[in-house]
Amino acid sequence: MRTGPRSCRTRCHPMHGSGEPSMAIHGEITPPPDKSISHRSFILGALAQGTTTVRNALESEDIGSTRRALSALGIDIRKDGAIYLVVGARMKEPLQVIDAGNSGTTARLMSGVFAGIDGIVTMTGDSSLVQRPMARVIKPLELMGARFLARGGAYLPMAVRGGKLRGIFHPMEVASAQVKSALLLAGLAAEGTTTVNEPSQSRDHTERMLRFFGANLSVNAKSVGIPGGQRLQARDVVVPGDPSSAAFPVIWAAATAGSEIVVRDVCLNPTRTGFLAVLERMGAHIAVDGIRENAGEPVGDLVVRGTELSGTTIAGDEIPTLIDEIPILVVAAALASGTTVITDASELRVKETDRIAAMAQGLGCLGAEVEELEDGLIVKGPARLTAGMIRTHSDHRVAMSFAILARACGIDVKLDDTRCVGVSYPGFFSDMDTFR
Repeated sequence: MRTGPRSCRTRCHPMHGSGEPSMAIHGEITPPPDKSISHRSFILGALAQGTTTVRNALESEDIGSTRRALSALGIDIRKDGAIYLVVGARMKEPLQVIDAGNSGTTARLMSGVFAGIDGIVTMTGDSSLVQRPMARVIKPLELMGARFLARGGAYLPMAVRGGKLRGIFHPMEVASAQVKSALLLAGLAAEGTTTVNEPSQSRDHTERMLRFFGANLSVNAKSVGIPGGQRLQARDVVVPGDPSSAAFPVIWAAATAGSEIVVRDVCLNPTRTGFLAVLERMGAHIAVDGIRENAGEPVGDLVVRGTELSGTTIAGDEIPTLIDEIPILVVAAALASGTTVITDASELRVKETDRIAAMAQGLGCLGAEVEELEDGLIVKGPARLTAGMIRTHSDHRVAMSFAILARACGIDVKLDDTRCVGVSYPGFFSDMDTFR
């Protein structure tokens, strides 16, 4: 168990503030397209019969990694204006090493695709991705019949020898949408039924989109089964706004008294909106308007009014529904009155960086009272923060979280890397500048 502050020395880019709490913000914004749905749109389109159109796909580094991986497998992906055309085809052994860049989603979901290809696929990633464990994907895919040769048995670079697969029943110890998705994608090519059981429900975009593309699945609260040998059918996909990206302006407004903003066209999948439930427990005023459905996903507009937030507890089954939003929820905790306790979130230690340590270190550098737990954090607010320097560890969510904290508190915060936001939200800084 460690506590902040710790060493804060780093080369940084300034985020200027006034030194006083933020003035109320007002405005309207549409967040960038959802990253999870964008990945899956291209992958399922590649596996489907016919030509899938993908409208409003996220243009980011991670999605580019998935598109390039599919192209290396012989899939024709073309852009026609603002629309991508994905021509489904039988995938073939690539001639080059596939580079997943910084994208854990690409690495894990595509592993399930590789397992069904008759051939050998080699994949690597950037300096961050090669440190992220792949064992939870490798082991069940090996049980299905694929063969892996991975660095240290569990890390990229790795080679996958795919081919004839058999369905399995796989109980997961930790809920993970990426692991579940990899097995379901492999299950499409397997003999028999592949069933994945989770301790708590993770994001269900893959299940929803498989059904949208015509697959037959059996789904209950904590398990999903897919019979092998199914062929998907091409679809027209319109990608909704990303709730994980929407969380940044939502929390800025919710924690700033007198604010009122509207966030348009947000995906409101219930496995993605845990952060909204937490904010409401903290006292936030958030209304949902204009609910509709798009590609099997609920979509709507969020109306957020600022107020004083109170501390809360975040733990248990809700963690998988907000795992990517925990860094910005830590910011909400620092702005709230009282103590916020976050536990059961050890998954954060194997994201793009150790996000538990990164958030604890960063808050400590700014003067917050924060305690780092093995599986979470304890934050006491409202924090009296001062100017400081933050190591983002080139993690997009860490960088954006501290940028919002700087704006909400009106303090000078220097970030050592601002370019990393391009992984999920390339227009983040310009979008945040639109609020007045």
